Amino acid sequence: MRAVVQRVSEARVEIDGEVVGEIGHGLMVLAGCGEGDSEEDVQWLADKIANLRIFSDDEGKMNLSVLDIGGGVLVVPNFTLHADCRKGRRPSFTGACDPELADGYVESLAARLAEAGVPVERGVFGAHMHVTLTNDGPVTLLLSSDRTF
Repeated sequence: MRAVVQRVSEARVEIDGEVVGEIGHGLMVLAGCGEGDSEEDVQWLADKIANLRIFSDDEGKMNLSVLDIGGGVLVVPNFTLHADCRKGRRPSFTGACDPELADGYVESLAARLAEAGVPVERGVFGAHMHVTLTNDGPVTLLLSSDRTF
C-alpha cells in the first residue's frame, strides 16, 4: 500500500460541489493499493500515519504526531499512486489492485486510524473528487508498506 502524506492547516474533498470530507489541522492522505497488498499492509500504514512525528513541539522540532496534536486525517483513495510511468508517456495501472479490494483496504485504513483515536474524514472511492488543501510547511512524505521508499 502506498500513501502520500501531507501536513495541512486544512483540507477538504468535494464531489459535484458538495463537501464530503473536511479537516482542520492534521494530515491529508492519498492512499493507493497495489497487487499483493493485504490487511497487514493496511495495519502497517495506519500505525505509521497515526504515529509519524511531523508536527512541531514547543521548541519547533518535529516531535509530535497527529494523535499528539489532536489533529484529523482526510483519507482520499487514489489508485494512480500505483501508476507505472517507466515506459512510454501514458501511465500503466496494471500494478493497482482490484477496485473492490482497494475500496475495502482504504476503508480499513480509515477505520484503523479512527480506532487509534484519530478523527477521520474520507473521500469516495471511484468518484471524481476535487481536493483542496493548505499544505503546512510544506511537509510531504511518501510511504510504502513494501518499504521501497
